[in-house]
Amino acid sequence: MQPRSVYIHVPFCAHRCGYCDFTVIAGKDHLASRYLDALEREMSSIGDRPELETLFLGGGTPTHLAPAELARLMELIQQRFRLSPDCEFSVEANPWGLTDEKLDILADAGVNRLSLGLQSFDAAILETLERDHRRDDILDCVARLRRRFANFAFDLIFAVPGLTLDLWRQTLRTAIELQPQHISTYGLTFEKGTAFWTRRLKGQLEQADDELERDMYATAMDDLAAAGFEQYEISNFAKPGYRCRHNQVYWTGKPFWAFGPGAARYLDHTRSLNHRSVTAWMQKVLAGESALYESETLSPEDQAREALVLGLRRNEGVDRSEFATRTGFTVDGLISDELPRMLRRGLVWDDSARIGLTREGRFIADYVVGQML
Repeated sequence: MQPRSVYIHVPFCAHRCGYCDFTVIAGKDHLASRYLDALEREMSSIGDRPELETLFLGGGTPTHLAPAELARLMELIQQRFRLSPDCEFSVEANPWGLTDEKLDILADAGVNRLSLGLQSFDAAILETLERDHRRDDILDCVARLRRRFANFAFDLIFAVPGLTLDLWRQTLRTAIELQPQHISTYGLTFEKGTAFWTRRLKGQLEQADDELERDMYATAMDDLAAAGFEQYEISNFAKPGYRCRHNQVYWTGKPFWAFGPGAARYLDHTRSLNHRSVTAWMQKVLAGESALYESETLSPEDQAREALVLGLRRNEGVDRSEFATRTGFTVDGLISDELPRMLRRGLVWDDSARIGLTREGRFIADYVVGQML
C-alpha cells in the first residue's frame, strides 16, 4: 500500500524538560540550517510529490524554529508533497514563542491543526514540569491562534508531583472552557535516562500513588464526556468529527513515511528507526549514507498481533470480521485462554462481532492486553 501519511521530527527546543524522553536538542539553534539541509536530502528519497492525507510535524518543538527557518521548512514540504484537499496538516507547538508571524507562516502553508503542549495551567505544576509558559501565555496564545485555526488540540499531564485531584479537575475545566476540538491526557511517566528518573531515585520527586492516578484518569473520562468529548482511544478525546486522523494511521497499522532524527516509519511491513543523535543523523544523511539505526520486518503473525494490540487501545475495539480480512488471522486464534477470565472481571467486552476494553480495562490496559496476548 502506498503511504498517504508523513511524520517529520523537528528536534529543537528551548529547554529539555525533565520528563522528556524524545529526540530533542536544546541550546543548539545554530544547527537548524544544517538540519533543514539534511531533511531536504532525506525527503528527496521518496520520488515525485506523493499526495498526502495526513501530515504531522512533531518534536521537539517545531515552532521553536526561527520564522525564516520555519518558512523554509514549509517550503520544503510544499516542494516535496502534494496535500489532498482534505489533508489533515498538524503541527505541535508550545504557547511560549508562538508569535503571530509564526502563526501566519503555518496558516499560509496549509497547516489546519495545531497541537499545543500545555500540560497544565497552574504555575507550580508548570514549574515542576520545567515548562517555560504560564497561564497568561496560554490564554494569549489561544486567543491569537483562534483567529487563524478552527482546529486545535491540548495535551495535559496528570499524576504530576504536587497535583491534587481538585487541581486536576480545575485544569480540565479551564481546558474545556477554552473550547479546543481535541484533548489528550497522559499520566506522567518516569522514563529511565531522564532527569525525572534520577530525581525520583534521589527522593527529590515523589511519584503519585496508583489510586490517585486512577482517580485522575477517571475524572478526565467523566468530565470530558460530560463536556461533549468522545473518548476514542485510551488517552485521546475529541469533539465529534475532530479525531486525530494521523494518529489513527498508526493505530490501524497503515504505512507511513517518517523523516528526521529519531523518526520511526512503517513501510512494507517493516518498522525502522532513524538515529536518535541529531548530529549523527545529519552527518549520515548529508554524506549520502543511510541514517537508519535499526529496522525489523514483521512476520504476518507479528503484524496481526500488533494490529490487535493497537486496536484494543481504541474505544470501538476490534471488529472480528474486518480484522480477519485485513490480517489473515482471527482474533480468537490469537487471544489466549485468559479471555474468559478478563470477561468475568469486567475488563473486556465482547459482543461476538467486536471485542474491546471496558472502562475498567482502560485503567490497566497494558496488563489486560498482555494477559490476553
